[in-house]
Amino acid sequence: MSEDSAQGDPGRPASQARLPEPFVHLVELEELAALEREADRAAAESGLAQYGRLLHTWQAILDRPGLFAAYLPFLRAVAGPGSLPAGLKELSALLVAHLNNCRYTVSHRGNASLSAGRTPEQMRQVVSGDWAAFDEATRAALQATREVTLLPPQVAYDAEPGVLEPETLAALRSHFDDEQIVELVMSISIWNGLARFHRTMQFTLDMPPAPEGVDLPLPGSSGAVGDQASEGH
Repeated sequence: MSEDSAQGDPGRPASQARLPEPFVHLVELEELAALEREADRAAAESGLAQYGRLLHTWQAILDRPGLFAAYLPFLRAVAGPGSLPAGLKELSALLVAHLNNCRYTVSHRGNASLSAGRTPEQMRQVVSGDWAAFDEATRAALQATREVTLLPPQVAYDAEPGVLEPETLAALRSHFDDEQIVELVMSISIWNGLARFHRTMQFTLDMPPAPEGVDLPLPGSSGAVGDQASEGH
């Protein structure tokens, strides 16, 4: 079975591509009440109050009783206000999403980057690797994001127990304290896990697509990133 992009993918014409349906059942709030899963339902209602709808990733997580009630507070602790500037964390998360080629995560982190005050041009610079316009601290965080995302599967433990290059470690230590480094690396790690979860679950978009030049191409499209102008921004 398949699903028109117009049905679950804002900003794309139905004729452009047909996308697979989600890999698992997407739970609705009413189902939780019937199953007497109070902790999950309370967490879902909290998310519903924040976004006005249940996001597909939440609906999938809700298939496993008790998981969402633990997941949402933890994610808010990682992705929410902390010791790092919100805009920096969101650009890092956007890069993670792009490196994982996950359009759903790119959409979410693109919208979050806009909410954190970042511009579409800054987002395009991040995903293209053109970081010259950013300050040294941001460039260090983005380089760490790239290395944490790409190097673990490529570098054998007996060759290098750690992940970050010595220059990247030095740059992080010169710009961030231990609390900030933990916050950054935890954020990078969580978004890597979620991007892979999102891709595996085959979610269509439940937020507006990322800006042109940041959004990822749909299956069967020309292959150019951001081949359609974004809508809803």
